[in-house]
Amino acid sequence: MILDVIVEDKLKRLPSHKAVISEEQMKKEALASTRKSVSFYDALAKKELSIIGEFKKASPSHGKMDNKISLEERIAQYNESADAISCLTEEDHFNGSTEYLKQIRNMTELPIIRKDFIIDPYQVYEAKVIGADAILLIAAILDDEKFKELYDLAYSLGLDVLCEVHDETEMQRMLNLNVKIIGINNRNLKTFEVNLDTTRKLAGMVTEKMRSDGTLLVSESGVSGTEDVKVMAESGADALLIGTVLMEAEKPSELVYDYKRIYNQSKK
Repeated sequence: MILDVIVEDKLKRLPSHKAVISEEQMKKEALASTRKSVSFYDALAKKELSIIGEFKKASPSHGKMDNKISLEERIAQYNESADAISCLTEEDHFNGSTEYLKQIRNMTELPIIRKDFIIDPYQVYEAKVIGADAILLIAAILDDEKFKELYDLAYSLGLDVLCEVHDETEMQRMLNLNVKIIGINNRNLKTFEVNLDTTRKLAGMVTEKMRSDGTLLVSESGVSGTEDVKVMAESGADALLIGTVLMEAEKPSELVYDYKRIYNQSKK
């Protein structure tokens, strides 16, 4: 399965990263950081739809992105229209880099989430050092003990955590852990098939009490047009994380505005 391959490759890469900057040094730099994080949570906790605009160079399911605008122009458009930015930093399968996140940090005041396959505390410390405001933790690749360790570490550093689930079992695990932000990935990372109904189905497991207490839902992956946005409007998600269709648009800001309008109209 592709997810297993990605994690295996991540395990192979980590020692080389630690050889450049040791875990002790990375931790020291993270703890010494004086930059105050921009709240990823607050960016999503709005009455109307929030959109997380993504930057990625490629993906296993899509291949290389047909990127028609520069990084600078993209972030300028996201600054104008989006509520947060997602940056892929995984090297082997998404052509990502921590350098991209560093560059984006200098171009925006929006919260940035480091999107990667995080399995080690080193990556959490690194996220803080490179200027991220939040990290992604994927339930499918972490047991509860390791998940809680990385989750608590992130919050101790002032980072929010988007907790990604793909099925009922993973959703129940996150509810049991009482996490704040749940990301429902419509793309099954084991098969890479997309089913937009995944968000609606799993969102139903989150009670009104949980929602009123502040649990946020993010729908991830699979939105490629206005009809998909209408489907997502039925899910009750607080935010959409959108990648490929924005990456390949000449004017991503126009799409973001359009998707927000359609979503909010469909909710009325």
